[in-house]
Amino acid sequence: MAGQLESTCRVTSFVWPKGGNISDIEVLEDDYLTDALISISKYEKDIEIALDWVSSIFTDVESEMRGLPWGELYEQYHTNSYNSDEVSAKLRELYGDFYVKDKKGVYEYILGDCTDNKLLDIRVFDEPTKKTVYTQQTEKAKAKNVSNCPLCAMGSDNNKTCVWKITEMDADHVTAWAKAALRT
Repeated sequence: MAGQLESTCRVTSFVWPKGGNISDIEVLEDDYLTDALISISKYEKDIEIALDWVSSIFTDVESEMRGLPWGELYEQYHTNSYNSDEVSAKLRELYGDFYVKDKKGVYEYILGDCTDNKLLDIRVFDEPTKKTVYTQQTEKAKAKNVSNCPLCAMGSDNNKTCVWKITEMDADHVTAWAKAALRT
């Protein structure tokens, strides 16, 4: 808006009505500022309620909080109760974990009772680790005349003894990260 007259300033934003559906969202793209302010003022109280809810749960303010769909998160999780001290401790723990790649996902992960690990993007191994583990796993499998895929090796079909190429396999933790897997 800097350097523009208010009457010529254009905005791009959206607002949601409380309790509305995603199809009820009003897109204020390329509208003039005065029209946008009138439309936004209809939902000012709902926006305020959602932001107050967020700030009562997350007392630590991080830059990754910007741009998150707080309205949707409010609608989904506002009936749950949270202890802000416990939330703050969990947030610091996840922010300090090198293996948590998506810091923006931490907020919904915490709101969702720390169950959806995909939000954190943690199941990533670097290539040298993948190659080392693949080599060790394949050597052991060949010595036992079983598949280098642990699931296939337990089966009774043709894959029981199949040795897969590294490009045909996916790396995964033996113990899930959420259950305190060692990350080596």
